[in-house]
Amino acid sequence: MSVEQQAITGEQWRHARTIWDYHQMHHDLRRCDVAIGLGSHDLGVARAAAELYLAGWFPRLVFTGATSPTTAARFPRGEAIHYREHALALGVPNEAILLEPNAGNTGQNITLSRQVLTQAGHRPASVLLVSKPYMERRAYATARKVWPEVEVVCASEPLELDDYVNSIGDPKLVIDMLVGDLQRVIEYPKLGYAIEQHVPGAVHDAYQVLLRAGFDSRLLMP
Repeated sequence: MSVEQQAITGEQWRHARTIWDYHQMHHDLRRCDVAIGLGSHDLGVARAAAELYLAGWFPRLVFTGATSPTTAARFPRGEAIHYREHALALGVPNEAILLEPNAGNTGQNITLSRQVLTQAGHRPASVLLVSKPYMERRAYATARKVWPEVEVVCASEPLELDDYVNSIGDPKLVIDMLVGDLQRVIEYPKLGYAIEQHVPGAVHDAYQVLLRAGFDSRLLMP
């Protein structure tokens, strides 16, 4: 455990791991017609998408995402554009990549990527969604809502929570993001943004404990 992680109690880390595991769909990889790399602050999404492309899991890849207050400093020209550049540097050919540079949320990521694919002549029956590790479940629930006729498989960088924390460098922020994404998994179906997902009791209990402990900077605004 790093020095930074020692400020967080062992109980809090156990609860964070419970939520981390829940957020991942644990899908078996299968070859899909296309992949969509969902824009965020995490360049690991582009790295994972590139590795999956080079391993032959799909022939065409869409990177989607504009910029946001949390990504503007790191990706000033937009998430999709920076992701594309990183994938090209890792060996993905330019002709395999489509860009969707306007999406500002997950629903738009998927809806606008679908439009880009249609305009390019692609009508996939299966889509591999590549996201941050803790965003797999929310991405899945969103895709099932806005694109229900397509088969969805989820993937992310194969990282354990400790490895992901070390890659981000801010343990509290990571736990805040785990809690914030779980809130969205719970609340977005009520708003019509995603399908409902079962939240096991242990996951809900972990969520409540971490909320009470102040891991709340990424919650939805009331």
